[in-house]
Amino acid sequence: MSLSPSLFLFLLDLKSNNSREWFGANKPLYLDLKENFEEFVSELITEFGDFENLDGVQVKNCTYRINRDVRFTKNKDPYKTWFSASFSEGGRKSGYMDYYLHIEPNGKSFIGGGMYNPSPEQIIKYRQEIDYNAQALRNIIEQPLFVQSFGQAQGESLKNTPKGFDILHPDADLLKVKTMFFWHHFTDAEVTSTEFVHLVIEKAKVLKPYLDFLNATFFDKEPFIKV
Repeated sequence: MSLSPSLFLFLLDLKSNNSREWFGANKPLYLDLKENFEEFVSELITEFGDFENLDGVQVKNCTYRINRDVRFTKNKDPYKTWFSASFSEGGRKSGYMDYYLHIEPNGKSFIGGGMYNPSPEQIIKYRQEIDYNAQALRNIIEQPLFVQSFGQAQGESLKNTPKGFDILHPDADLLKVKTMFFWHHFTDAEVTSTEFVHLVIEKAKVLKPYLDFLNATFFDKEPFIKV
């Protein structure tokens, strides 16, 4: 199946009219688009199930509400101007590193994943793993197909090698990392094409080794292999 081209038009209108009054007047259209998106997510769950353990995971475990939490932000717009979902064992609240799918007009749609706002405990585990065997990570993120698909990591790094590690450590660049998120953007035409499910899954399979590395590092989680 494919996503409706009307989704982008709706999101563009919402961005220009981000109010409860406008949203209420256009709620029937939103509900139709939400149903279309949920059907799309359902198909993705099936496809992800070929290489990730999504047993028991339902659409509601993957999708996010369009309402924004405005309690702690200066931006009081009540609604997000994108649709999104994430896919992992146990659903988006499991804590595992997941595949995040973001749908937004003007080429801002992407699939991505990685180390984003890690806890202090996760950073400690990550640095221990890099100190022990950084080559395992390099073999993933420097692999030609991975670089072609996701480019360089996005995120913050320390200016100096973290305390406890030699400033001349051969993998100082990786030890300095605070966040390491990779994403692949899609054009609007790709998002509304009948091939979009295939495109998402194709990129997700390239991303999988990196998420497996993080889940093994943070949770001692073995990579899923379907038998």
